[in-house]
Amino acid sequence: MASVFRLDCCGISPVATHRHRGRKQPIGGSVMKVKRGRRMGFGPVTCTSTSGGGSKSVIGLGDFIGGDLVKFDLGQWLSDVEEHKALAIYTPHEGGYEGRYFTRLRYQGYYFLDLTARGLGDPETTLTKVHPVCPATVGKQPIARWYFPPEVDFRLASLPEDAKGLVVWIIEAQVLSKSELQFLALLPSLRPKVRVIAECGNWRKFMWKPLKEIAGLTPITEP
Repeated sequence: MASVFRLDCCGISPVATHRHRGRKQPIGGSVMKVKRGRRMGFGPVTCTSTSGGGSKSVIGLGDFIGGDLVKFDLGQWLSDVEEHKALAIYTPHEGGYEGRYFTRLRYQGYYFLDLTARGLGDPETTLTKVHPVCPATVGKQPIARWYFPPEVDFRLASLPEDAKGLVVWIIEAQVLSKSELQFLALLPSLRPKVRVIAECGNWRKFMWKPLKEIAGLTPITEP
């Protein structure tokens, strides 16, 4: 009994076949014929399906290495952060991929302020003004009001001299209103050393867009 290889979602696996009148016939499943060059080398692999009209697809190096190990778009990520200064990102549901992009910004000399949009309150007041906070009371305790310094200005004042800037990384930003997203998109123009990264939802792969487009400040451009 001979064997050929089938490409499925888990990789390359052998498929049992049997010979019938001098031709190889698969016992089950569709067979993908992998075209290989005469010489060994690196490059995309072209696969042709014997079922479904002979459709072709190209598999790159990233499909074999793993999506969480090598990111070929990190250079574009850094340039977009410097160009737009405020980005809306969309991460896979399983999570973890955004850590590669987080780490690359940290290598560039940025410091981080991690916040969650739930319970943030008014972003303008919390990030750039002295704001009151009422602690939770139990029973007959008096209602107190504490005042805190602006979160962004306080972090900027304590940055080291060699720091490149401050990244305000906000998770669950999809709960914010459009006016709140608009303020976050304009925050780098008010504080030039600040960059804003807002997690605005989920997608099949890690992707990002300028936050001004998501907030409706500029027209949406198709990639």
